[in-house]
Amino acid sequence: MNRLAVALAPLILAASGLSAQAQDPHAGHVMPAAPAPMRPAAAPVVPPQTSAPPATQDPHAGHVMPPAQTPPATDPHAGHQMPEAQTVDPHAGYDMSAMAPVQADPHAGHDMSTMVPAAQPDPHAGHDMSTMTPAQADPHAGHDTSTTTVGPPDVPTSADNPGRPPEDSLPAAALGDPVHAADLVFGADAMAASRRTLIRENGDVRTTAVVIDRLEAGFGDDGESYLWDVQGWSGGDINRFWWKSEGKGDLGGRLEDAEVQALYSRAVAPFWDVQAGVRQDFRPDGEDTTHLVLGVQGLAPYWWEIDAAAFLSTEGDLTARVEAEYDQRITQRLILQPRFEFDASASDIPELEIGSGLSSVEAGLRLRYEFRKEFAPYVGVEWSRALGDTADYIEARGGEADDTRFVVGLKAWF
Repeated sequence: MNRLAVALAPLILAASGLSAQAQDPHAGHVMPAAPAPMRPAAAPVVPPQTSAPPATQDPHAGHVMPPAQTPPATDPHAGHQMPEAQTVDPHAGYDMSAMAPVQADPHAGHDMSTMVPAAQPDPHAGHDMSTMTPAQADPHAGHDTSTTTVGPPDVPTSADNPGRPPEDSLPAAALGDPVHAADLVFGADAMAASRRTLIRENGDVRTTAVVIDRLEAGFGDDGESYLWDVQGWSGGDINRFWWKSEGKGDLGGRLEDAEVQALYSRAVAPFWDVQAGVRQDFRPDGEDTTHLVLGVQGLAPYWWEIDAAAFLSTEGDLTARVEAEYDQRITQRLILQPRFEFDASASDIPELEIGSGLSSVEAGLRLRYEFRKEFAPYVGVEWSRALGDTADYIEARGGEADDTRFVVGLKAWF
């Protein structure tokens, strides 16, 4: 009897211990059969417990455990009859009541590989378009623009630009009578008087000027000399009275020759005037001569200033003279001026030592500095050469046919 009680005591204690242990990791396991009971002398007698041990105590305290087995090298639960494995919820133990429900994917399970991308929504969907102004039709709709040439704007220019669009010729009526269209409305007489008033008040401006082109002293092999070349005008833009004067002599005081011209000048083109009048020559020997003058003066292409004239004397001698000069600006104040002069005669004039043909040539180069536009001193060099019979007349009296002079002078106007 005692042996039976000793053998059943561990089982009774184990049964009572299972109910008391809340965290037994082997709860629910079918354990292998307990080994044969140990000898009575070696088996400890553990008094029954009436309450669960503290949580900090060994959960196996009071258990009669079989002898320790060497754990297998593989699964420690090998041989256990395990329930079917359950997938552990990663959110187990969390309060999910406040979470927003997950929206289900409306396309879940659909094959989207062959779907056409959705069209862009109409930005005017739902708008009332009945009161909208209809769009303007494209003026070029249906036109073939493949050969259209892109060029500069169609503006009048003096350049020959083949890229400009073609222009229609002026209608014949545009070039016919009357010249002024206002004559058809107000009458030709009334408009003629109005235009004369307009010209008088706005375009017929009176001006007066004096230009000292050259006022210089020359130093050469023939000695020292002086020279002046002055001109001026008074009048409007179209009609002017023009005067000119030139002369030269020895620096010691002897006058060689001088001339004065009085001319009527008429503008015939932009930058060009036709001049006509008289010229009076003065000489120390008393051989004064009067000439009729007809010439042109103006600004040629490339900014060459031209003064050309023909002279018919009271003796019937016909001569001509052409002057050309050009201002090449080096700076705003420093200007280099080349100058040329050509004289010709239709016949020999022995008393004036002038031969027929091209009688003389002058070429000069002057460098001036404009302290002001109206005041510009200069230095330069000038070479002159008598040609043909003129050279023979000069050499016959013991002179030189050519001459080179260093010049110092002043250019001014007021």
